[in-house]
Amino acid sequence: MDLGLSDATAVVTGGTKGMGRAVAECLASEGARVAVLARGRATLDETVTLLGDLGSPQALGLQVDVADDVSVRAGFDEVEAHWGALNVLVNTVGPAAGRFEQLSDADWVTAYQLGTLGAVRCVRSALPLLRRAPWARIVNLSAHSTQRQSPILPAYTASKAALTSVSKNLARSLAPEGILVNTVSPGTIVTASFTEALRGVFDERGLDASDPHDVMRWIDEVFHQPADLGRAGLPEEVAVVVAFLASRRNGYVTGANVNVDGGSDFV
Repeated sequence: MDLGLSDATAVVTGGTKGMGRAVAECLASEGARVAVLARGRATLDETVTLLGDLGSPQALGLQVDVADDVSVRAGFDEVEAHWGALNVLVNTVGPAAGRFEQLSDADWVTAYQLGTLGAVRCVRSALPLLRRAPWARIVNLSAHSTQRQSPILPAYTASKAALTSVSKNLARSLAPEGILVNTVSPGTIVTASFTEALRGVFDERGLDASDPHDVMRWIDEVFHQPADLGRAGLPEEVAVVVAFLASRRNGYVTGANVNVDGGSDFV
């Protein structure tokens, strides 16, 4: 299926790793001109080279901290200078995990800074560029834990629930302008950072933190929330859903929250 992304312009926050990078790669392979926003220069340069090889020769790597509004505005000023308009904004940045009793006030503030306000800042800066484009889409990554709570994700989940609410409000307010806004809620996804963070825990149980089936076995044993497909997901499985919602081919889905969770929630 041709998603109509050839020569479209797209910004992906957190686009140098995990699901954000998978989204950037998917958009690039569809022919979009992709700008990735992240804090690390080295990973930005590496990602831009890869995106060029995949089909995005005008890929950009912009050093932006989404927790800093000045940095965000400067990043989108660069997007404007290069492209003038923007078709797609995908926000993928989120905070770290932590149990309730481990979280200080500062941790809660950081969770909202990254999980909610980072996307708010990016949408605010992107809107003038999105309005100039002949078609525009916004996709924000939420989380399936907003529907199925986890004791290790209270601040993360709260920030993503707020982002889902903001996204639905934006979908309604921007619909008259033809700008479609949706959220995607990934379930347990095996990213490099997930594997690295839990490698020791999995090793103790004789499990492989990079194996989707072992990961879901651990989820079932510890949290009793297995996915019906019997395995965790992969970043590229999230990316293809995001790419459709972000594409010109999506002409009538807005205000939706789409689960990509292996069938672990049917609410």
